[in-house]
Amino acid sequence: MRTRIYNGKEQIFCEWRKRWVRLTPEEWVRQQLLHRLVEDYGYPASLIAVEQAISVGETKKRCDAVVYTNTSSSPSPKERGGVRFLSPLMIIECKAETVPLSQKTLDQAITYNRKLNVPHLLLCNGIQAFYVHGNNTYTPGIPRYTDLLRGQ
Repeated sequence: MRTRIYNGKEQIFCEWRKRWVRLTPEEWVRQQLLHRLVEDYGYPASLIAVEQAISVGETKKRCDAVVYTNTSSSPSPKERGGVRFLSPLMIIECKAETVPLSQKTLDQAITYNRKLNVPHLLLCNGIQAFYVHGNNTYTPGIPRYTDLLRGQ
């Protein structure tokens, strides 16, 4: 990961947004996690959106990251003229290492999920990661991308 000092502020280059962003403690966790997801857990970098904008009621919010899948169950790509559409698969909520993962963190991800309706949530503060799936099953750690596709 590339960092720099610009106008007296530390920045990191976000590969997903293709621009330099301010290096905050939360941004450091996000960038570390995203690179780890791609390099160690098999997530396609092209299927990760960072700072995904959504509307929650009248309020505009941004998910730290959303992982997509390029397959959907219905209609088939052939029925859509051979075009594949992206479907949201997992919401990622990051916190700085000094911020404990709590019910408040989970509630924030759930609020975003009311809009996106994904089957998977990942909460991470750089020290801990919790994967939430199914009927609110909590698993410590990070799932592989192939496990998400299998619904595990």
